[in-house]
Amino acid sequence: MNWLKKTKEYLAGVSAEGKRVSWPGRHELWESTLVVVAFIFILAVTTLVCDKVITWFLQVVHAGA
Repeated sequence: MNWLKKTKEYLAGVSAEGKRVSWPGRHELWESTLVVVAFIFILAVTTLVCDKVITWFLQVVHAGA
């Protein structure tokens, strides 16, 4: 039953720590979400462009061989 006591102590610590956290407000959360979505979009476009350039380059090299 020692594991049960340790589990209860752990969960009590998690609960106490959760109360000390400074949670973001709705506005701050919305701004952070927009930043993440914009970054993902930019990263996706960059990956697409790199993929197309590499594909084009390999086709040129393959056609010349």
